[in-house]
Amino acid sequence: MLPDERRTFIYSHLHQHAHVAIGELVRLLGVSHMTIRRDLKEMENEGKVTLISGGAKLNEMLVQELPYVEKAMLHHKVKRKIGQVAETFVDSGKVIYLDAGTTTYEIARCVANKFKKVVIITNDFTIADFLMTMPHVDIFHTGGKIDIRNRSCVGHSAAQFIREYMIDIAFISSSSWDVVHGVTTPDEGKMLVKKAVLTSSRRNVLVSDSSKYGKHGMFHICPLGQMDDIICDDQLPPEILQSLSKINIRLHQVDAFSEDKDKK
Repeated sequence: MLPDERRTFIYSHLHQHAHVAIGELVRLLGVSHMTIRRDLKEMENEGKVTLISGGAKLNEMLVQELPYVEKAMLHHKVKRKIGQVAETFVDSGKVIYLDAGTTTYEIARCVANKFKKVVIITNDFTIADFLMTMPHVDIFHTGGKIDIRNRSCVGHSAAQFIREYMIDIAFISSSSWDVVHGVTTPDEGKMLVKKAVLTSSRRNVLVSDSSKYGKHGMFHICPLGQMDDIICDDQLPPEILQSLSKINIRLHQVDAFSEDKDKK
């Protein structure tokens, strides 16, 4: 495995487990302790991780999101359940925005499978491709600069497209959010798109699992109070729930460990 491949694996592993021991990485990757230490030091210099005694943890300051394919493999059951809850917010005849992301892809699947006649606007190519097989859904794609890593469009052109529409409900994804920093992103192009959505939508819903909480990116999108709802799993600590209760926002939690509704 090449060094870049190893570091990508480590970064993905940390997004799933938050911290990791050097010995565990040695076992998983089949390389020496010295090699892992070099990899972690390089990742620390890039701002991706923080070295701790015997290992590393994910940096709270998110400098880069995982590629789409790797994100799709993380927390899939929770994302599916978030999609099931989000679908109940959607009535036939509504105009919906689905932000780019693997959680919003699950929302697209749930909405489409209920055969509701809706209009869906998205900047996500994977979502648009899936919906093309659903004749009861009218699809609008934003176009704009293509973010290859995340299979979506970002930047001024995509944002301008969104501003032309009146959206009933927007499902906004995020890899970094908390009470202090609000909703953030490490990518300026994504910030422009999400800000445009906030101004065009009557109801804004943050969809993000609890592993994203406590991280923040360089670009600020909005305070949490600007969202109307949050759909998350039930693994947020009690002190975080208490902080969220002081904000004028509706929190909807899904069980992180129960079986999906459609599998019962």
